[in-house]
Amino acid sequence: MLQTGILNPHVLDLVARVRHTNTLVIADWAFPYWPEIETVDISLTKGIPTVLDVLNLLKQNFKIGRIWQAEEFYSTNTPENIAKFAESFGTIPVTREAHIDFKKRVPHAIGLIRTGCPTPYGNIILESE
Repeated sequence: MLQTGILNPHVLDLVARVRHTNTLVIADWAFPYWPEIETVDISLTKGIPTVLDVLNLLKQNFKIGRIWQAEEFYSTNTPENIAKFAESFGTIPVTREAHIDFKKRVPHAIGLIRTGCPTPYGNIILESE
């Protein structure tokens, strides 16, 4: 029985199917539904879990080569919130682009993990290395 790390079997199943250069979306509670890709909804309530909760757990066993995020993230969040994301991203290269362009990448992802995160434009796309 798993006792540490990600315990949700649906998230584990989705992540196990991500291969080299495939992408995975971690999104907030309000992100649009995309019928083209599998969505695992782990939102419990507003703020639980957050995008960063999921990212920080994934980083333990998932090699991330790049992160995409909407450039609007900077204009809609506090310096403290921006710093939290930067800390979690660490040295992983980040590409920021207009939210409209960010959303065009979503249908090409292996799947999407929906969280309860309330962070405006806090959605991220991870590319596996």
